[in-house]
Amino acid sequence: MGKLTQFVNCKILRNHSIFKEDLWVRDGKIVNPEKVFFDEKVKADFVIDCKGSIIAPGFIELQINGGLGYDFSFLENTEKGVSVVSKFLLSHGVTSFCPTVVTSPKEIYHSVLPKITRRKGGKNGATIIGVHVEGPFISKAKKGAHPPEHIVTFEKGISDLEDVYGSLDNVQIITLAPELDNSSKVIQELRKRNIIVSVGHSIADLANGEVAVNNGASLITHLFNAMLPFHHRDPGLVGLLASDKIPEGRTIFFGIISDGIHTQAAALRIAYRVHAEGLILVTDAISAMGLNEGQHKIGQMDIEIRDRKAYIAGTNTLCGSIASMIQCIKIFLQATGCTPEYALEAASLHPAKLLGIEKVKGTLDFGADADFVFLNENFDVVSTWIAGECVYNVEA
Repeated sequence: MGKLTQFVNCKILRNHSIFKEDLWVRDGKIVNPEKVFFDEKVKADFVIDCKGSIIAPGFIELQINGGLGYDFSFLENTEKGVSVVSKFLLSHGVTSFCPTVVTSPKEIYHSVLPKITRRKGGKNGATIIGVHVEGPFISKAKKGAHPPEHIVTFEKGISDLEDVYGSLDNVQIITLAPELDNSSKVIQELRKRNIIVSVGHSIADLANGEVAVNNGASLITHLFNAMLPFHHRDPGLVGLLASDKIPEGRTIFFGIISDGIHTQAAALRIAYRVHAEGLILVTDAISAMGLNEGQHKIGQMDIEIRDRKAYIAGTNTLCGSIASMIQCIKIFLQATGCTPEYALEAASLHPAKLLGIEKVKGTLDFGADADFVFLNENFDVVSTWIAGECVYNVEA
């Protein structure tokens, strides 16, 4: 067996509660101290004083387009960009993420997607779970920052996706508009391949959304943004949060951008109070995250950062966030009045449940991967750990 590490003088988040208890780690996994005490009768090889920190599961980011000047949808420096951003995310408490590629021409997908491979995290960066491909099978009417000339349909079904993307091997999530013809067959086929289908950038009504969910869709991309606004006669995709046509035992998850810009505080509160179980915090951060104001690029489009907001250059159209995950957690906590436990789990346990990895990620349960983050009383990131190894320390 490997070396046993005991984390002391800490409070841990487990089973929806934060309480004072030591955390034990061995071979990159969280272990049950009772077995150590009573069965093995051994002491820790290393004892780490956490100095009163909260230990929470590492954050899981499902939608991030880039950062530090690198864009995952840009052909040049793809591998370097993913590596740089992956390491940068450690300072935000993110231990796993889905690099997101937005609507692009076919040749971009064919070049970029093979280069963004799944990999385990460590000192070189957060774990890459798989790519989130956002588009190009979306609605031009709700394109947001996506270039309309590259938006397409799937008239031939799944073969169109294979033609456009080149390969689905590295893809974990696909955002598509469920009102498009042949969407039902496409969703069913993607689920057979264990690819998560998210509905978004869409003019779908509630009925379209319910059909998509019954065919296997399980996520809504950045709720309230790039979809029909809520209407009392037809609430659109927003209505999925309270639909009575969701299959029994299924949870509809939804990403929400709590950066203080994309989703107003009252909207955050509504989503939280209506369907807390399915809420997942995402940043939707773009290439300008971590950079100063000025001209930058997202996908094939020029963007502009001004007044701490990101716009399509020369317009007032928002095109992505520049907030970190820990900032989104803090904003959400303040806006909704939820418990700290809930805000942290919305960035860890909830995305893990969507991905079906809640036994090993997004939790501090015994047997889970020892991916976690130390937070001080102000919820600032003190250090980040992957497989029981410190991969970021604010004091370093």
